[in-house]
Amino acid sequence: MLMSILAVVAVCAAAGGWVVYQHTYDLREERVTIPGASQPLQGVLALPEHGEGPFGLVVFVHGDGPKDATGETFYRPIWESFAAAGYASLSWDKAGINGAPGNWLDQSMTDRSAETLAAIEWARTRTQIDPDRIGLWGASQAGWVLPKVAAQDSRLRFVIAVSPAVNWLQQGRYHTLAELRERGATRAEVDDALARRENTLALLERAATFPEAEAAGVTGLTADRWRFIQKNYTADATADLAQVRIPVLLILAEHDLNVDIADTERTYRAQLARPGQLQVQSYSDARHSLVRKSIEDSAVKSYLTALAAPRSLFAEGFLADQRRFVEDRRADE
Repeated sequence: MLMSILAVVAVCAAAGGWVVYQHTYDLREERVTIPGASQPLQGVLALPEHGEGPFGLVVFVHGDGPKDATGETFYRPIWESFAAAGYASLSWDKAGINGAPGNWLDQSMTDRSAETLAAIEWARTRTQIDPDRIGLWGASQAGWVLPKVAAQDSRLRFVIAVSPAVNWLQQGRYHTLAELRERGATRAEVDDALARRENTLALLERAATFPEAEAAGVTGLTADRWRFIQKNYTADATADLAQVRIPVLLILAEHDLNVDIADTERTYRAQLARPGQLQVQSYSDARHSLVRKSIEDSAVKSYLTALAAPRSLFAEGFLADQRRFVEDRRADE
């Protein structure tokens, strides 16, 4: 009996050690305060584990939702891959998250672009950072922020756009229909969803208040979220993309229910037409977040993989392809 108990303890200790190891990254993370935006940003500067720099820098721009600086730890494997290529990473808590001042739902995409530009200017003052080797990484809703920033800051070196949105209204319609299609909705259910969508759009166009929207049948939103949508529902990245002059890596997931990847790729190719400017990587076993479809579709697999092997959450090649992309930018210097 004693030997059995000791064996169980040993297995548990080994499992615990493995989990700790899997969540230990080759990084030096430093909490930082970034001034210059409408309010100070609470951030994390993730430096390569060794060396004094100056390092190149990848500035992270969040997608939708109440994200902290680490993306709920989701970013750390990506930071590690950039660190292996000699790049630091910079990210910050969204307003109102993790004790940060403000409310991220009060922000427009222009507001988010302004805070990103402020973070870049702050980063250029840091001795660990090479001010002329800074690029952008962003996912989903960041698709409306990355082109604005890249068009305004001519010193930036590259953009990595992961499952980026282009047009708010087109994306929303696609998302509605894709989810209905995946769960096998009836024609009547589709027609009802589209009618409710048209009703919501009419309310937005006449600047209805949240109580008016609720009275007109809009459900599932808070007052803050309604105001956020009002600020941003006309967002379209097309014109800003046309002003981008630097290399762009567009990353797409073939099982994306949020973004119409065919439309996104078509728009990026049309607007980023300089020879060699655009690279496109598409992943066949991936959802919108670039987590493997085979994992994301199972709550149990998602939990166990996030716990025991977080680097394996992502589609095969996702981390390595981004690392090669930033390494190639160093070769371009």
